[in-house]
This record gives sequence, C-alpha cells and structure tokens, in this order.
Amino acid sequence: MSKIYDTIIIGGGPAGLTAGLYSGRAKLDTLIIEKNIPGGQITVTNEIVNYPGIIETSGSKYGETLKQQAINFGVSFAQDEVVDMDLSGDIKTIKTKNGSYQTYSVIIATGASPRKLGFPGEKEYEGRGVAFCATCDGEFFTDMDVFVIGAGFAAAEEAIFLTKFARKVIVIAREPEFTCAKSIAEKVLAHPKIEVRFNTEILEATGDIQLRKAKFINNVTKEVTKFEAANGESFGIFIFVGYAPQSQLFKDHITIDNFGFIPTDENLMTNIPGVFAAGDIRPKKLRQLVTAVSDGAEASFNSEKYVIEIKEKLGVEKEVCEADKVSTVEEKTSEFLDSNLKAQLSEIAKRFEKSIELVVIKNNDQFSMDLKNSIKEISSVSEKIKFSSYNLGENPALEEKIFLKNTPTVAILDSEGAFSGIKYSTIPGGHELNSFILAMYNVAGPGQTLSEEVLNKIFNIKTPTDIKIGISLNCTKCPDTVQSAQRIAIENSNIQVEVIDVFNFKEFKNKYDIMSVPALVVEDKVYFGSKNIEEVLNILSK
Repeated sequence: MSKIYDTIIIGGGPAGLTAGLYSGRAKLDTLIIEKNIPGGQITVTNEIVNYPGIIETSGSKYGETLKQQAINFGVSFAQDEVVDMDLSGDIKTIKTKNGSYQTYSVIIATGASPRKLGFPGEKEYEGRGVAFCATCDGEFFTDMDVFVIGAGFAAAEEAIFLTKFARKVIVIAREPEFTCAKSIAEKVLAHPKIEVRFNTEILEATGDIQLRKAKFINNVTKEVTKFEAANGESFGIFIFVGYAPQSQLFKDHITIDNFGFIPTDENLMTNIPGVFAAGDIRPKKLRQLVTAVSDGAEASFNSEKYVIEIKEKLGVEKEVCEADKVSTVEEKTSEFLDSNLKAQLSEIAKRFEKSIELVVIKNNDQFSMDLKNSIKEISSVSEKIKFSSYNLGENPALEEKIFLKNTPTVAILDSEGAFSGIKYSTIPGGHELNSFILAMYNVAGPGQTLSEEVLNKIFNIKTPTDIKIGISLNCTKCPDTVQSAQRIAIENSNIQVEVIDVFNFKEFKNKYDIMSVPALVVEDKVYFGSKNIEEVLNILSK
C-alpha cells in the first residue's frame, strides 16, 4: 500500500508553513508542496516591522525561520508543482509534475500573485524597466528615477526600500490618500527622496530597448503630464496594486467565488469535507502576515480533528513512515554550510547512483577564492562528489570541454568526466543553493522523474543551443527557471546552461540590457520572468 499522509499542504507561504509546523507539532504526517522557494510573497518584502513580538526582520529571514521550524517538527517538503487532484473520496490524491501523493486532508494555501494594470507598455517593458519585486530588481535602478504605482501597504513599504538605490522615488496613487496604516504613510510623505502624486494614474510607458518616457493623468483635473528620462538614461516603474488569488487550479474541484477566492466555513473548511483553505486565497478584509499565520494555525487545528475522525471511520492506525524522496535543502544566509545543512547534503549524496565532479576555473581574486571554498565545502560532504580547481589557462582542454566563457565558474562533470551541460558563474548560495543541489542529484542519478511527453520534447531538440540565465542570489523567482533549464540540459547533450550572477558579470548584464531577473537568454534573445520546464521547452522549439 502506498504512503498516505495525514495532511498535504499546497503552498509554502506563511499560511502554509504555519499550518505545516502546527501539523508537525501535532504529530501529523505532513507534506508541504511548494513549486518555488518556501516563504511565498513575504520573501520579497525587505522589512517586517508590524508583526507582534518581532521588532524588525526581513521577509526572506522570516520565511527561512518558518520553514526551519516546520522541519524541526518533522514536516516533509517537496519542491514540485501540483497539476491536478481528486478530492472526492476519504483518501484524496494530489497529482504533481513528478508524481502523485495520497492524503486524508488537504490545506490549500497557494496565496496570491501580483496584479497587473494592463496599461500600454506594461507587458512590453517587463524586465526592461517595469518590475513587480523591489527586493529582486531594486538594485538594477541604482541612481535612476523610479515610479511606484500603488497606495497600499506594499507600495508604501517598497517605495521606502527603493530609496536605497534610486535617485528619486515618485509614488503614483490613484486614490486621494494612502490606504495603508497612517504610520507608514507619514513615513513615506516625510522621506526626502520620495515625491507622492495622489489622484494620479499611469496612461502609458514607451521607449526603445529600455523605458524612456511615461504619461500620467490626474483623475480629478484630467491634466496629462509627461516624464522623460535624461539623455541616455532609463528609469523604473514598480507596480504594487494588490494580488490576484492563485485558485485556477482548483476551479473544477471546489467552490470558488466570483473574485477567484475560496470560501470557507468557520472551521476554514471548503465545500469539500477534509479540504481546508488558509491565507490570502480566502476572501477576507485584511491580507497581512498576521492573518495568514493565524489562518494556517487554525486550518491545521481543524484538519487534525478531521484526520482523527476519518481515520477512526476507516479503521486506520497511526503509521510511522519515513519519506522516500530528496528533501529541499535548507538555505542559510549566516554561513555557507552549517552542520544541519551538511547532514542533509550528506543524506542526499548517499542516494547518488554515480559519482560526479565539481570543477572550478578561477581567477586570482577574492570572488574566485570564495567560489572555490564554497564548492570545496559542498564536495566535502561525500566521497561521491569529487572536487578540482584550476587557474584560468592552466587546463585548456578542460576549458574547451566545458565551453568556458566566464570566470570564475564551476562546472558539473558526470562519472565519466564528461561535461553535464551545467555551469554556475556565481557562488551557488542564497536561493540558488537548492538549484545547484538538484543539478548534482540529477547528474548523479536517479534524478527527478519526467513524464514521457516532456522527455520526448527534450529529445526532439536537435540543434546545439547555449542557454544563459541571468540571476541574482536575492531573487526568489530565479530558481524555477534555473531548475527547468538545467533539467533539460542534463537529458539532452545539445543543450548547455550557464547560470550567471548579473551583479558580478556586468558585461553580460549590460550586453542584454538586463534590468530584471530571471533573464533567460537563448540565441541572444532575452525572456524575462519565471519559467517552468514546458515554458523553457516552448522557447527552445521556436
């Protein structure tokens, strides 16, 4: 009989992680499925100052802490994407790209994604000046003018954050005043680098390869104003106008209201017994971190009661079972590898079917030494991970074999010493550590499973293709694109992928006018935004 979880949580934001740690603490066999980095939208928030009991923290640090708490209570994680489900019976089935899971209860915590306005130029200049994540893309606009569209908490908070980089921040608010807490509104209004224009809306954004001009209208006086960047300069437009619920996946399985939210009863249960919803996916008046974690705790509490009842009904006794899958590696920012992380990597390496080799090609600089030391530390966790390092020019044959273009870089070789098609021209830390670990696992085998349909699409690529992915280690959206592209490269020797830190390789950044990450470069054409494996394959088939 296949494993049946007590509860499966779909979504790894604050609501989902809180539900997980409460379920784990209640000794429920719990799995959290998250397609991106655990932490959700909170990870792109630079500053949290209004959560009770916490004076100040960053969104990414808070998300890491929540995840570690869940891990400490025995919660399992799967970095995967849910594609379908069967919620009709007492035992429910959740289908993902990489397999299926069974469970007695489900907690939906998929949250919401940033809304777009639809003005002319918004889509055309996304990644070329139009952005939706200040934490990911703010640094691209150093010493430039930046517009922030919105009047709520996110707009106010991110406007303040952007002053760290921008020459000037102009807030465009269609409302006559801020809709967030008065304290943060006053902070924005008093900031010397911020100008606020109320009763104003954006009409269009235009330019060439980058943004050069924008038009705005006062919705009271109807006066139209124009902004034009100084000669040779560009500027940024950051949009923070709310979030759209991520509920389309569930529309044929549970009740969804006219606005796309999932209604629940007082126990946070949907119209389907055993299926709960928590966080921003629910209709509510206040969408804040504090309400998300509250929902997560309450959903877990009610799910526990449901699981006890359903197990009694089915005559099921409590089982003890270890999850047989690769855990998502816990990321740490305080040090590259702590003892907990080393232990996790060692366990993953035990499942390698073959050995691999990590080869560093370095310059004579500090960045090269940091890369060498980090890769050497990773290789130290297992005899199945070999390590070697060469100065640039010391091993020309190897440089030719891995198609060396940038240094320092680290390439992954297979057990026969052949190039796997994967290079990282960055220290694979931050949000990219999981991607690097998954790359090693996939090269060594058994690797993540792929459907026959996807494999056929990969094998049908006959043209040698060089993929470059511009990333930053602060980007929460980059790993999905990196993992998708490198999975294709491992299966098809015609494909090679190089992951490049745009802030350490500015020639690459400037060559492709990259002002947002991830930036997928194929045949000198740039594609911005997070991409799954099907989306990458569609680009490669053009």
